[in-house]
Amino acid sequence: MKIYLAGPDVFLPDAVEIGRRKAAICAAQGLTGLYPLDNAIELAVPDASRQIFAANEAMMDQADAIIANLTPFRGAGADPGTVYELGYMAGRGKFCLAYTNDPATYADRVGRFMNVTSEDGRLVDAQGLTVEDFGLVDNLMMIHALELHGCPLVIPAAMPVDVWHDLAAFEACVRMAAARLIAP
Repeated sequence: MKIYLAGPDVFLPDAVEIGRRKAAICAAQGLTGLYPLDNAIELAVPDASRQIFAANEAMMDQADAIIANLTPFRGAGADPGTVYELGYMAGRGKFCLAYTNDPATYADRVGRFMNVTSEDGRLVDAQGLTVEDFGLVDNLMMIHALELHGCPLVIPAAMPVDVWHDLAAFEACVRMAAARLIAP
């Protein structure tokens, strides 16, 4: 069974090594991890971004499931590319799993980046826009997509010291995927 390994991990300085570690964790459970950087794309060509997009979608089409790293990236929420990939897989009826290494609620994380106040019984940000406040770790669409198309979001009890290299929550997702996808 093949698992698409989505997340902002591809932007880390040691992205290839992280992909290898994740693939090895999958292999130890009898699964094949498909990591986006396994696609061979020449980045200097004019249409490199289109080639990356097409290669990643083709990889997702081959996969039986996705494990998405929804750890907040460059802001209060998950990486938008990863969110797209999770939606792509859910829309195709594939088994969806995800984790975050930041257990704070979304509303609390928004407060890390800008002033959030209570106004007329709702939270609003510095621009006066409503901040989603359901006590969830991320946007309700991702949380409930996971519940309906796979497993609930895996969340650590406390934030790891190194959110980008701690793979405990990822390993939990892999074990759940193996239990669901590999016949006993």
